[in-house]
Amino acid sequence: MKSQMVIKSLKQMLQLLQKQIQQMQKQLEDNMQDLFKNKMQLLSSILGIDKKPAGMLLLFAGGFKQMSSYRQLIAKAGLCPREYSSGSSIRGKVRITKMGGSQIRSKLYMCSLTAMRANTACQDLYERLVKKGKNGKVALIAVCNKLLKQAFAIIISAVLYQPDFAKDSA
Repeated sequence: MKSQMVIKSLKQMLQLLQKQIQQMQKQLEDNMQDLFKNKMQLLSSILGIDKKPAGMLLLFAGGFKQMSSYRQLIAKAGLCPREYSSGSSIRGKVRITKMGGSQIRSKLYMCSLTAMRANTACQDLYERLVKKGKNGKVALIAVCNKLLKQAFAIIISAVLYQPDFAKDSA
């Protein structure tokens, strides 16, 4: 009898907490829209990046105010390659540093799966690397880097993403 009451009250508490989490998420999204409205639209125009990853990227990068190059952004996300070597010996394969934010890395990895299909520049990069014999995950990390480069360029230029931009300017 007493255990049923405890279980019932725990379920009610869980429902209350879930509602509060949903309200907080909605409030956070609204605040992000108010604070970074233009930048959110710019980043969301990139094929493969939705509103939630765009918001995370803006928060992670501090609105891109302190970044002077896309390389800084890639390094901050922990996606730049690092070779483990000592003297003339090279131990193991080149891997990413993982020194930055793990949440943004995981979100970008998921975005790269979508971008690999929707974004022609990312798709071309992925296919080119796989044809060269690179592992699929290595190619996806390269797609993550490509997405960060595109995001940085879009924010700096303040122009919506155009899939055929490189072809049009050539």
